[in-house]
Amino acid sequence: MIKLAFLAFTIGMAFSAKLSSAEPRVEVVKRADVDFIPLNPARGDASPKAGVLWGDIRQDGPSGALITFAEGFASPPHIHNITYRAVVIDGLVHNYDPQAETMWMGQGSFWTQPAGEVHVTSVGPGGGTAFLEILSGPYLVRPSPELFDNGERPINVEARNVVWLDAADVGWISESDGTAGAEMSFLWGMPSEGEINGTFLKLPPAFVGTVETLGAALKAVLVRGALSHDAGEFSPSVDLESGSYFGSEGDVSHNLACAADAECVLYVRVEGKYRLTGIE
Repeated sequence: MIKLAFLAFTIGMAFSAKLSSAEPRVEVVKRADVDFIPLNPARGDASPKAGVLWGDIRQDGPSGALITFAEGFASPPHIHNITYRAVVIDGLVHNYDPQAETMWMGQGSFWTQPAGEVHVTSVGPGGGTAFLEILSGPYLVRPSPELFDNGERPINVEARNVVWLDAADVGWISESDGTAGAEMSFLWGMPSEGEINGTFLKLPPAFVGTVETLGAALKAVLVRGALSHDAGEFSPSVDLESGSYFGSEGDVSHNLACAADAECVLYVRVEGKYRLTGIE
C-alpha cells in the first residue's frame, strides 16, 4: 500500500496584482522558487516530491503541481481517487498498466490517468519531473485492490506524436509574419462550447508576442525553453525556465519573448479560448 502524507505547501516567489475583485489578477511562480516536500516521507530520498504552482492538491478544487522523481523511482501498482493530467517537464517517464512494456515518454509528452485505474509510474536515468493537474481533489493514492472503472480510458501521447496546427489551421493564432512558426495542439476539453480545455502552444526561437486571454481564466506552464514574461501594470518582467507558471483572471495580455537559442512550449489551460499575436 502506498501511503500519501502531505504537509503544507509553500508557493515560491509569486507576483500578483489585484486591484479589486472585478479587475484582472495575475500571478507568476518561478520554478526556482517552488518549495518541494515528499509525497511519502517514509520512503526517504526515494519518495517523489511535490511543489505547488497553484491551488492545493489536498483540497477539493483544481490544482497544479510539479512532481519530481529520483533516479530509479518505480512505484508499485496503485490507483488514484481522482483523474489527473500530466506533462513531462524533464527526464523520461513511464506511466501505464503494470503488465505493459516500458514506454518512455520524453519532455513535452502528455498523459492522463483515470480515477480508479491500476497503473505504475517509473522514471529513467537521471530522474525526472512532471507537471500534474487535477480539476478536483484531494489527490490521494490507494492500493490496487480498490480499483474501479469510472468510464474513462488513459491517454499516452509521446512528444514526437503530438499533432501541431498553425495559423492556417486554427483561428487562435493570428495570421501574420509575427506568428510565423507558432503552432498549437488541442489536448482535451471542448473549447468550442466554452469549456475548460488544455492545449500545447509552441513558439519559435526569438518569438515576441502576446497571449490575450479574451477575459477567460488562464493558467500556463512552461514545458520547454526559456521565456520572459510580463503583463504590463499587473506583473513585472521576469525570466522563466521550464517548470515555471503564470496565470490570470480577467482580461489580461501576457507579453512573451522566447529566447533565441531554442523553441518554447507551454501547456495552457483556459476557460474558453485565447489568442496569440506576434510582433512583426
